[in-house]
Amino acid sequence: MDAAPQLPPLPGPVTDADREAFRRDGVVCLRGVVPPDWLDRLAEGVERVVHGGDAADLSAFAPDPAGSTGAAFTAGVDHWRTDPTFRAFAFDGPLPAIAAALLDSTQVWLWEDSVLVKEPGSTARTEFHTDAGYFHVSGDQLCTFWVPLDLATQDSGSLQFVRGSHRFPADYRPNLFVTTEPIPGTEGELVPDVLGDADLLDRLVSFDVAPGDLTVHHARTLHGAPGNRTLDRRRRAVSVRYCGDDVRYRLKPGAPRKAHHAQVHDGDPLGGPDCPLVFPAPAPDPR
Repeated sequence: MDAAPQLPPLPGPVTDADREAFRRDGVVCLRGVVPPDWLDRLAEGVERVVHGGDAADLSAFAPDPAGSTGAAFTAGVDHWRTDPTFRAFAFDGPLPAIAAALLDSTQVWLWEDSVLVKEPGSTARTEFHTDAGYFHVSGDQLCTFWVPLDLATQDSGSLQFVRGSHRFPADYRPNLFVTTEPIPGTEGELVPDVLGDADLLDRLVSFDVAPGDLTVHHARTLHGAPGNRTLDRRRRAVSVRYCGDDVRYRLKPGAPRKAHHAQVHDGDPLGGPDCPLVFPAPAPDPR
C-alpha cells in the first residue's frame, strides 16, 4: 500500500486550532502574519491599479441607494499576471504555505488575485456570494485570503462570513458582487437572503482586522460586506485565491471565463503558466 502523502508542516502563524476553525467554520482570522515591507509594497501596487486603469468601479453596477455619495468601490483581478509586486506576493509571500497548511494539501496552485478598494463614504455593499461560483473547478481544497491594508471594521466594510456554510449542499449562482441578481446563464440556487434569515444571521461572524492581519475562507463559504460608512478611512484589500491537491478544472455555464479556459477540459489538472504551482516553491530555472 502506498504511503500517506507528507502534509506540509504548520507555518509559524498557523496552529492546530486555526486548522480546526477553518475546517469547522469555513473561515479563520490570523493576526500579524503579513510583514510591513509586504504591506508597503502592496499599498503602492494598489495605487497603481486604482489610478492606472486596471480596475473598474463596481458601484456603477449597484442599485442607486438613497443617500448614495457616489464614492467608488474599485475592483480589479489577475494583477499577478502583469505587476511584479502582486506576482511576488502571491508566489513568494507568506500565503502559499498558510494555504497548504489550512487545506491539508501537499501542493498549492494560484487561481487569481484581486484588488478591492472601498473609498470613504462608499455605500456599495458586497452582496453575499461564494467564490466557488466563479471558479471553473471541482474539488474541496479551495481558499481565499483577504489581506487588509487599512484598519477594517464593520463601519468601514470588513467581511462578514456565514460560519459552516462551506458545508451547505447547495451550489450558489454567482452575482456581480454589488447586486443580488445572478449572472445570466449561470446554474445553481439563488444565494439566500442572509441578513433576512434568522438562522443564517445567527451564524454570521466578522473580524476587525488591521494591516498585518488576514482572513482565510473556504471558497464555498457565504460572505459579503457592508459599504464603507466612514468618511475618513479607505478600505483597501488584496485578495488571493488558491487551490489544493484535489482540485480539477470544471467549466461552469455563464460564469466569467479567463482566456486560457478555452484550452482546458473538465477533469484536467491545474498547472502551467495560467494556474501556476506556488507551493512547494518551484525550483529556480538553471538556465
